Amino acid sequence: MTNALQSPEPGRDASGGRPWAGVELGGTKCVCTLAFGPERVIDQRTVATTSPDDTLPALLEVLHGWKQAHDFAALGIASFGPIDIDRSSPTHGQILATNKPRWPGTDVLRALSGPFEMPVGFDTDVNGAALAEIAWGCGKGVDDFAYVTVGTGVGVGLIVLGRPTRGFAHGEWGHIRVPRLLGDDHPSVCSYHDDCVEGLASGTALVSRLAGRTVREISEDDPAWDAIVHYIAAMAHALVCGAAPRRIAIGGGVLSAQPHLLARIDRALRVSINGYLKLPDDYDYVTRPGLGDLAGPLGSIALAVAAAEEACRAG
Repeated sequence: MTNALQSPEPGRDASGGRPWAGVELGGTKCVCTLAFGPERVIDQRTVATTSPDDTLPALLEVLHGWKQAHDFAALGIASFGPIDIDRSSPTHGQILATNKPRWPGTDVLRALSGPFEMPVGFDTDVNGAALAEIAWGCGKGVDDFAYVTVGTGVGVGLIVLGRPTRGFAHGEWGHIRVPRLLGDDHPSVCSYHDDCVEGLASGTALVSRLAGRTVREISEDDPAWDAIVHYIAAMAHALVCGAAPRRIAIGGGVLSAQPHLLARIDRALRVSINGYLKLPDDYDYVTRPGLGDLAGPLGSIALAVAAAEEACRAG
């Protein structure tokens, strides 16, 4: 099998011995990373995701400082979506119809890469994280893989034959519409869909369901978790039937803080599939990311590496 990235410090020839820089733009925070790989992270900075006018200049300040001090070889930008990834499109590099106020139409690619003459990789935050897991984490050795994050929103990076899936746009699995859990009539927090996974099972949806309670105040058997498990398992069912990834890694703030959910989602998925497809049972099929909380930030590094290596191949 061929992976998009393979070695612990890939792309050394493409980098000329210099580090990579990456920016992961998330719904709540952005993480800037300067690294050779997961075992050689030189620096990491966090910037709050507020408005484009505040967040993007703060990110550029970090990148300019790193460029002057370390002369990084390539830049990776892994952004929350939806984003325009069609290089022939006049809106390539822009954030599209996001639920996040003031960000639709923001040209994050040009804003962050414009000052730098170098290879630049640009993709969704979840596709970047999936590539990082294939390079350095629990996706090693496979080229059909899904990375799911359940945080402010719900996103999926789906890798098929070693590459992120592509069509007229990137996939938005967090916005597939799913059957409601029996008895669940809680309003969706998505402004576009009344019954999508993100609207019903994201961290934002969980906060809405708790109605003033905090996550620390509720037990593992609280009914709020039943809804999260049901909707994430329904999305995993669709992933299995639609793409049959060899492994599904689920991370993000909600799952990281509630490790009991992972086994429940795996059980619910197997009940839902009901023996129609034989899921792998010789290893953990639904698992936590091998890179843990670094999967997202290292996703931007994986995109930088891929961009540099593509530039080398192109001559």
